[in-house]
Amino acid sequence: MTTQSFSIEEGVSHPLGASYTGTGVNFAVFSAHATRVEVCLFDEAGENEIGRVTLPEYTDEVWHGFVPGLAPGARYGLRVHGPYEPENGHRFNHHKLLLDPYAKAHMGELQWSPELFGYTVGHPDGDLSFDERDSAHLVPKCVVVDSRFAWEQTEGPRVPWERTIVYETHVRGHTMRHPGVPEALRGTFAGFAQDEVLRHIRELGVTSIELLPVHRYVSQSFLEERGLKNYWGYDTLGFFALKPRYLHEPSIDEFKHMVERIHHHGLELILDVVYNHTPEGNELGPTLSFKGIDNASYYRLMPKGEATGPRYYINDTGTGNTLNLSHPRVLQMVTDSLRYWVTEMHVDGFRFDLATILAREPYGFDEGGGFLDSCRQDPVLSSVKLIAEPWDCGPGGYQVGGFPPGWAEWNDRFRDTVRAFWKGDEGMAPALANCMSASADPFNHRGRRPWASVNFISAHDGFTLADLTSYNGKHNEANGEDNRDGHSDNRSWNCGAEGPTDEPVVLALRARQRRNLLGTLLLAQGTPMLLGGDEFGRTQNGNNNAYCQDNEISWFDWEAIDAAGRAQIAFVQRLLQLRDALPVLRRNRFATGQLDEELSVKDLCWLAPDGSEMGPEQWNDPRTRSFGMLLDGRARATAIARHGADHSVLLVFNAWEDAVDFTLVAPSTPGAWVLELDTAQDALAPGGRFDTGTTYTVTGRSLLLFRSE
Repeated sequence: MTTQSFSIEEGVSHPLGASYTGTGVNFAVFSAHATRVEVCLFDEAGENEIGRVTLPEYTDEVWHGFVPGLAPGARYGLRVHGPYEPENGHRFNHHKLLLDPYAKAHMGELQWSPELFGYTVGHPDGDLSFDERDSAHLVPKCVVVDSRFAWEQTEGPRVPWERTIVYETHVRGHTMRHPGVPEALRGTFAGFAQDEVLRHIRELGVTSIELLPVHRYVSQSFLEERGLKNYWGYDTLGFFALKPRYLHEPSIDEFKHMVERIHHHGLELILDVVYNHTPEGNELGPTLSFKGIDNASYYRLMPKGEATGPRYYINDTGTGNTLNLSHPRVLQMVTDSLRYWVTEMHVDGFRFDLATILAREPYGFDEGGGFLDSCRQDPVLSSVKLIAEPWDCGPGGYQVGGFPPGWAEWNDRFRDTVRAFWKGDEGMAPALANCMSASADPFNHRGRRPWASVNFISAHDGFTLADLTSYNGKHNEANGEDNRDGHSDNRSWNCGAEGPTDEPVVLALRARQRRNLLGTLLLAQGTPMLLGGDEFGRTQNGNNNAYCQDNEISWFDWEAIDAAGRAQIAFVQRLLQLRDALPVLRRNRFATGQLDEELSVKDLCWLAPDGSEMGPEQWNDPRTRSFGMLLDGRARATAIARHGADHSVLLVFNAWEDAVDFTLVAPSTPGAWVLELDTAQDALAPGGRFDTGTTYTVTGRSLLLFRSE
């Protein structure tokens, strides 16, 4: 191995990571308990170490130094010296090459082997043993980057929350079988940036793309052994770096170009991010980065004095470890990462996986905790969209509605209620009414708005919309876990046949049920989120936990879209056109159903099929499956006592299998009702003018929308 001599100067302690200055590279690494930090430099292939420097200075628990002449493209890793005392929470092992937590780029993939572990696998002393084998040949290398980029436009479209429609998708799965993407670009950011890809999303009528994790993540060893891959990406190892597999060319500029194209099409980009845990696992996990840099600072460990003690990890994530955002430097890393993706990469928002953990202090969940307070006061982060997945498996982990003002939250109550209602479960009418009015029970407080409820029917985790109407049970055999994984309570209904069928009656019912579910989602108050592929009926063949299926199970089959799929795309477009054209469907204030004394108007009224207002008798009847939702266009749109001038809208729901006669009450303005949508009809805009008092026969299992003339 040929080594080179690199000079080292004092450098500075900020910013953290590897920073190119124009004349060299400054390295700064936080570790409160290390005794020495070395930077190992590698050749272009990342295979041979060509030099090593020791960071000479230690300021405010940051090791730092400056290497003159080093340029962007340099490959490096860290070796951190310190005590190996697992019983005290310290797991330093300088034999293990570590990834810099602040690295902006990585090269290479992780190769699972016993040498990755700080202890000797199989040793009688377990993780108390110490392994002296080198791991450099098995781990990815960090890459120094020059972040300069000539942006054509500096801002995204900044879509107001009340007009936001989210489209959740996967950069690889979306493009791997797309005929409009050159084969060499499929599965990459360059492929996703193709105009044909983005034009389809824009023409649906959605406003904001939410990509599953694109940060550097790894595939777990047990998946590799089965010949599977971590497809979803919820196992982040580098919070500033992109997954190299998604890059056609090894440059972060490819991602920036994709962002530019997304913005050019008038769309926002939201990243799904995972700051709650890492793939280093528990005390028996590998040493890849944080564990070897400063285990006692980066992770939540069991308290001293307990039987287990800091040798062991607090596992609120269910993955083995939990990042310690109560530590100021760990909190800084997360917020630095978020600001980086906004200011340097120009993304428009984030969806936080298991966000309850980010707000959990040692004493429990705190909506005024350090992380949430940091986001609220930060001038950068408070200006972008912040979406929480408001649950985890820790104590007090379910927090839907518990996040502070400024946050939106995934609303799983909407998912479960809407599925159960259209499946035909009893007693769901009151819950559906609450969901249709933006779930005011948990969200209407502290000045929060209806958009805080992110409504969804399906997401990456669970059945697709097509499978929700095609399978009674999960079919996850391909995952290699004997179908034990994934949720069993799916509230799905196969409409009479399990899986694929040629039966026309079953197919027609499935299509209508999908229209019902889509209509409920996209016409409800709140922020709708559509799962990518649901617009045309993408199936995963009954797999409701396709986290490890980087193959045809998860990839979108664009060329298989048939006439039914095209019709469903047109139906989604029609729904979103109606949502855009009828402001009462996206009001930025909660409807109360109470009489506005100043204006003599009720913003919302619930109607029984005979046209009378719903009362306790109907709401308390578990057999109630048909009712109407009347949104008055004259209701005030803001707190100012001023009549609205919008169309009124009447939504009619019928989850009975039989038809129900529904009497049309008088609209709020002179004139008749115009039928804009009937999920029992094939025509997208059935039309028709209906006078007050008309009895309309609502087909079994159907949804209607009337607007005032």
